[in-house]
Amino acid sequence: MTDAVGSIDKPDADDESEESKKPRKGGKRGKKGPLGRLALFYRQIVAELRKVVWPTRNQLTTYTTVVIVFVVIMIGLVTVIDYGFQQAIKYVFG
Repeated sequence: MTDAVGSIDKPDADDESEESKKPRKGGKRGKKGPLGRLALFYRQIVAELRKVVWPTRNQLTTYTTVVIVFVVIMIGLVTVIDYGFQQAIKYVFG
């Protein structure tokens, strides 16, 4: 049979190996009940949190200061723009 360009052929059933015919097991999760899966989940969370590079106290203070200064600047900017619009509306509509 000739295939069109870009067509997707499925392999014949005879070409499949014996391993692909076996039913798939659940691995670690298949043998445990709900509590075992929950315990595995929490162990994985702890393992991931150990990989995190936590900031030092100095870095945390710097980041917090930067965020607070940025928020104060944005509050001031929005206040000035709001006051300007308020004055413009009073001028236009009297």
